[in-house]
Amino acid sequence: MKNKLVVFLIAAVALLVLPLVAQAAGNFWVRMIDFALLYVLLALGLNIVVGYAGLLDLGYVAFYAVGAYMFGLLASPHLTDTFPAIKAIFPNGLHSPVWLVIPLGALLAGMAGVILGAPTLKLRGDYLAIVTLGFGEIIRVFMNNLDRPLNITNGPKGLQQIDSIKVPALGLDFGRPGELFGMEISSVTKYYYLFLALVVISVIICYRLERSRIGRAWMAIREDEIAAKAMGINTRNLKLLAFGMGATFGGVSGVMFATFQNFVSPESFSLQESVMIVAMVVLGGIGHIPGVVLGAVLLAVLPEALRWVSGELDLQRLTDGRIDAAILRQLLIALAMIAIMLARPRGLWPSPEHGKAAPAPTTPVKP
Repeated sequence: MKNKLVVFLIAAVALLVLPLVAQAAGNFWVRMIDFALLYVLLALGLNIVVGYAGLLDLGYVAFYAVGAYMFGLLASPHLTDTFPAIKAIFPNGLHSPVWLVIPLGALLAGMAGVILGAPTLKLRGDYLAIVTLGFGEIIRVFMNNLDRPLNITNGPKGLQQIDSIKVPALGLDFGRPGELFGMEISSVTKYYYLFLALVVISVIICYRLERSRIGRAWMAIREDEIAAKAMGINTRNLKLLAFGMGATFGGVSGVMFATFQNFVSPESFSLQESVMIVAMVVLGGIGHIPGVVLGAVLLAVLPEALRWVSGELDLQRLTDGRIDAAILRQLLIALAMIAIMLARPRGLWPSPEHGKAAPAPTTPVKP
């Protein structure tokens, strides 16, 4: 117990100091870590659906988009500039407080998760994956085309001038740099601590869910839905709960993405993002929280690190334009994933196996 406490304390100190060290090397590295934490939030939410309940969801990015656009509409001048009636009610613009947007983003995304889960209750495997994939694409297409006849999402131009997170009671504005003990703290470093707090809360929630009756029921459905139903488990309600709970994480992540970027557009929520989030869960270890966190960090940091390396080496100039840095980055990520999955099919950090019978003792052969 004491050893675990020491490890947790060392990890906590390292996480608190990490952005300050990275900031000395440049805000690029802190920004990369911030995006890694956002992907950890997304992967933890998808792990509830895929890892615990065993429901393959390829449209998870839709909930990410719901949260991002919800905050973009409530914290940008788009609605007041487009609709005079809203301008008359809110002459100073919509500047929604943080205590409202985070629960609202989670609620709207959770409702979208239930709406997605309701028609898919009898689907399994590939069929479920196809339906959820279609749902994710429908949301993206809607966001891309809801600029006429009423301009709600501003179409492919996206929403701009989105507010940063502000906490007036504490005098905090995450969009502006500040000072701590005489040290300048950049805005991306401030967002790091906000994202880290959300990740810690999410890990605690997932940990408690995994060891609750609901978590055990989800895992029973994952292993054998027919047997779970025969044991009296309400599989319909629990599937809907899994979709809704997982979607709330995506909604909160979308809110954080919108305020961090100050801009959202449909291109940020493509199918490739959904596939990447699923890959994070599978690569790290399905159903295992530390493995999911590891997979999300690796797949979020690796592309940005390769981007920096390709920029430093100037691959375009060295190869006379024969090798595109973006394509090379995707190729290296794909090769790394193939190699890891061949070497460790259950993921980099899989959950420990339980329930297997102990090996039978061997009787010594008498001479």
